[in-house]
Amino acid sequence: MISFKLNGKPTQSNADQSEPLLHILANDLGVNGPKFGCGLAQCGSCTVLVNGDPLRSCVAPLSSVQGRSVVTLSGLTTNGQPSKLQQAFIHEQAAQCGYCTSGMIMQAQSLLDRNPKPTESEVRTALDGNLCRCGAHNRIVRAVMRAAQGV
Repeated sequence: MISFKLNGKPTQSNADQSEPLLHILANDLGVNGPKFGCGLAQCGSCTVLVNGDPLRSCVAPLSSVQGRSVVTLSGLTTNGQPSKLQQAFIHEQAAQCGYCTSGMIMQAQSLLDRNPKPTESEVRTALDGNLCRCGAHNRIVRAVMRAAQGV
């Protein structure tokens, strides 16, 4: 039995401890924010925050979150309202197909938690490992900068 917090709520799973966290989130817990992209931790679509740090859930075994806090895209909302970062993504229309968006937001949230006022260069560096096939990179960077500026 693996016990952890998921978006602030105590959660348990009896699944195989070696099963990727992404599979447990999607298939057992009905969490659809993180996406399966490459399955190799190279695209970032599956990124979640574990104790505040970004984690590629497609390769992280369920056992890796024992006793830890996992936050997904839906865990960033408050009373059903988008977070400042999510609202900035909406305002900047920073999603085209939307497949990478969850991972981009989670990676950006980790950056903003560590560095509330990053430079554009720091944003680009933080998001460098997250791939966007549609080419919305510039809008994504603008959204993160907007959130950092509190606009």
